[in-house]
Amino acid sequence: MRALSRVSVYALINVAIVAALVVMLYPLIWMLSASFKTGYEIFHSLSLLPQAPSLDNYISGWTALRLPFSVFFMNSVVLCAAAVLGNTISCTLAAFAFARLRFPLKRVLFAVMLMTIMLPFHATIVPQFVLYEHLGWVGTILPIVVPKFLAVDAFFVFLLVQFIRNIPTSLDDAAKIDGCGPFRLFYWVILPLLTPALATTAIFTFIFTWNDFFSQLLYLGNSVSSYTVPVALRAFIDATSLSSWPQTLAMSLLSLLPIIGFFMAFQRLLVEGISTTGLKG
Repeated sequence: MRALSRVSVYALINVAIVAALVVMLYPLIWMLSASFKTGYEIFHSLSLLPQAPSLDNYISGWTALRLPFSVFFMNSVVLCAAAVLGNTISCTLAAFAFARLRFPLKRVLFAVMLMTIMLPFHATIVPQFVLYEHLGWVGTILPIVVPKFLAVDAFFVFLLVQFIRNIPTSLDDAAKIDGCGPFRLFYWVILPLLTPALATTAIFTFIFTWNDFFSQLLYLGNSVSSYTVPVALRAFIDATSLSSWPQTLAMSLLSLLPIIGFFMAFQRLLVEGISTTGLKG
């Protein structure tokens, strides 16, 4: 009886997990189904399956904005690649300094950096825009990319600091005995051990940048050729707030593929980086 009750508990847990999975995946499944329907069928049919599946929404949506959607994909890829490169380099260097080096006001600066995490993005958007306008950067990718090379994302700096602190300092002592200075210590000892944390930083930076709408709408300008994927999806809604929903859903589904692919490629490193950060070893 005890074994039977244990099996029943496990079965109920599995059923609950599957039910939760269905609830979470239902919006994605509905979007996939709706991308093959007509506009009338989307809002007037209760069936999840399309009556007459068609690729017309993908074909028409790909060229609906005068330029192929591949242009917007390429703009987003370039922007995300620059952001990932900038964040991984600058945040790693800043984290190494906070975790291993000694310099005046180190704790104060680290505390100030952590306080910026609690500062809403919209609280600084006006002075930032005025600054970038005076620099002549508005209408380019510089307002989005340049800050990434200055370690402004305190969350990732904190994440990497916690990971570096878990690396035994005995490795540092051995490297210093062999004549390694700070730069060689960072390059030959710390950096090779940061792969999971770097993968976590890269994945989240890619996802945040790919999905970012407000900054890209604000800084990239009004030219269609400069649109990224989120801005291009917004362009499907016209001035009268009417939207071509079938084409919008089709392109929205395609916009998820790079995120899913990026996550699947680095899933193991992401889980390892999150699970080991903050643990004492």
